[in-house]
Amino acid sequence: MKATIWHNPKCGTSRKTLAILEDTDGVDLTVVEYLKNPPTRDKLKQLYKDAGITPAQGLRLRGTDAEERGLPDADADTVLDAMVADPILINRPLVETEKGVAICRPQDEVHKLL
Repeated sequence: MKATIWHNPKCGTSRKTLAILEDTDGVDLTVVEYLKNPPTRDKLKQLYKDAGITPAQGLRLRGTDAEERGLPDADADTVLDAMVADPILINRPLVETEKGVAICRPQDEVHKLL
C-alpha cells in the first residue's frame, strides 16, 4: 500500500503518525516535509475534498495567527491561498492512502487508512 504523509518533524503527533506508518508492514511510504515542500493549492484542495472536510476544517489554529486573520470564517479560496502562502497554517499530519485522506490527530486515526 502506498502512503504519503505531509509531515512536520517538530510536531509530536506527526512524528508518532510517521512512526506508525514506518512500523506497518507493506507500506510504501513517501514523507513530505510540507514546511520545506508545501503542497500546491490544487493538491490541498484535492486532499481536503478526499478527506471530506473544508479547507477551514483543515486549518491549524494553535500557534498561528489564523483566528486574528479571520481565516476560520473565511471562504475556501481565501483559506487555501493563506495555506499556500504560509504552510504552517496546514493542520498536520495529513496522510493519504488508497483508502482515503485524513488529518491524523490523534495519531491513531492513521489506522483507518491502512
